[in-house]
Amino acid sequence: MFKNKEAFYKSKEWLSFREIFISDMTDAVTGDVYCSHCHKVILNKNDLIVHHKIELTDENVNDYNISLNPDNVEIICFNCHNKHHRRFGYENKKNVYLVWGAPCSGKSTWVNSVAQPNDLIVDMDSIYEMISINKRYTKPNGLKGIAFDIRDMLYDVVKYRRGKWTNAFVIGGYPMKGERERLLQKLNAESKHIEATKEECVERLYISKDRDINEWTKYIDDWFEYYQE
Repeated sequence: MFKNKEAFYKSKEWLSFREIFISDMTDAVTGDVYCSHCHKVILNKNDLIVHHKIELTDENVNDYNISLNPDNVEIICFNCHNKHHRRFGYENKKNVYLVWGAPCSGKSTWVNSVAQPNDLIVDMDSIYEMISINKRYTKPNGLKGIAFDIRDMLYDVVKYRRGKWTNAFVIGGYPMKGERERLLQKLNAESKHIEATKEECVERLYISKDRDINEWTKYIDDWFEYYQE
């Protein structure tokens, strides 16, 4: 028995069901997975969502004819998922996503690929870049307090849903489970983990031209050392 849908989505039953369903829906020849709504190939695994046709709620989460029924789920891409939930009475809902993962895992790249002009982005790298003449990823200690004050102000904007933005994307590392869960609860946000192996992050670091190799190698090592699922 699951106490709510959040517990269900973290369960072994759902994760196993999801993996098998994705495998069944993968084209055996090309290895491609298609969105059921726009019918385009989902190129980025972080865009792939296994969506319940009959909405999953805390009340029906233990009805396996709804929660674990292959006929009640479909694969859709992130953008189609958002469009779906903008209809059917959700037009004015402000969605918030905590986008987290290792350094160089592709968090900002993913957000840039899905965000729309009316969306709000909260990102420490962008804040430091905005308030100084420094290049991106340069974070002087003298500006640290101001940068965090701006971030906290934006957190309040997101928390209380102030303004006329549509979606908010809060970007950060957040390797510690407790820190993530506190922020998810504070902002009433959905978790969006941008998954990447340590080797993939290091490979992207060496391709990057705007990061210090030694400094960011340490950031990557530290993240994977402290990471908690």
